[in-house]
Amino acid sequence: MSTPSPHLSGPPEELGAAAVPATSARSIWVDLLVYPTHSLPTAAQPVLVGLGLAVHFGVLSPWPALVGLFGSWVIHVAGLFTDNHELLRLHPKLPEHPELVHAVETGALRLATLRLAIVGCLALALATAPYLYRIGGAPVLAFGALGIVTSLSYNGGPWAYARRGQADPLFVVMFGVVGVVGTYFIQAAAVQGAPEPWRMLASLPLPVYLVGLPVGALVTAVLLVDDLRDHEFDRLKGWRTGAVLHGPGFNRVEISALLALAYLAPLGSWLLLDLGPWMLLPLASAPMAVGALRTLFTVRERARLIPLTPRMARVGLVYSALLGAALALAPR
Repeated sequence: MSTPSPHLSGPPEELGAAAVPATSARSIWVDLLVYPTHSLPTAAQPVLVGLGLAVHFGVLSPWPALVGLFGSWVIHVAGLFTDNHELLRLHPKLPEHPELVHAVETGALRLATLRLAIVGCLALALATAPYLYRIGGAPVLAFGALGIVTSLSYNGGPWAYARRGQADPLFVVMFGVVGVVGTYFIQAAAVQGAPEPWRMLASLPLPVYLVGLPVGALVTAVLLVDDLRDHEFDRLKGWRTGAVLHGPGFNRVEISALLALAYLAPLGSWLLLDLGPWMLLPLASAPMAVGALRTLFTVRERARLIPLTPRMARVGLVYSALLGAALALAPR
């Protein structure tokens, strides 16, 4: 196990710090407003699975699920803004995101602006709480609190688990279990009522807790692509990700293992959870995953790895949509 080095040989531009055009306050605000939409497909993946489960078990109620999606998404965006805030606060000269560094240096962006964006996102999330609480009771508040703590602690606060290399299992659980269970639970509570919400949560069908795990694996694969792409910057920051501690090859193997889990899981859902052959439908996205893996193992330059993040995210989104459809079509 190697120790992160505080220095790299070679000038910063070798790590991707190209010349940055002048950034106006207006353009940086536009970026801040548009940037969060990139995370919406990721936030939607467990919701697609939860909707499919609700159809399968006869408790479909889309409106509470969509309100829950909005709440979870803005919490996720708050975490993204917190990550950028901490990067600029702790490493103001590191050219990991040169456009943000330039904006701060010119005064087009202030850390106070990012803090305001974080507070605004959390306020929007809290605005959904009364409606969802009336439907699902205390478990809804627990889901929300867990989401807020996990999102903000990614690179903020005393835990800052991404810096410790602990994000991988948390992402699998949050996107593969918590997000799916929460989406299904709020629909079941809306349709059936939840006079004893904790008892209802504990008695949900076993597939609700398990079928989303491959989605969590694919979301985590996107995170690991970012870790691979930015591992030199992460080393400078003192982060202890797998790519920093064990080298880029470790990340490539871990991503491959997560994709293998995702594409073996449908067979398990059919045979072990008795959900029928429709559960093989997500395998239709396998060619997309194979193409992304080919790029992962053949490309080494950071600039050429940047498009792999949205490409891997599209794999997860298509997979999740197919999994949701498979669950909706699966016989009870």
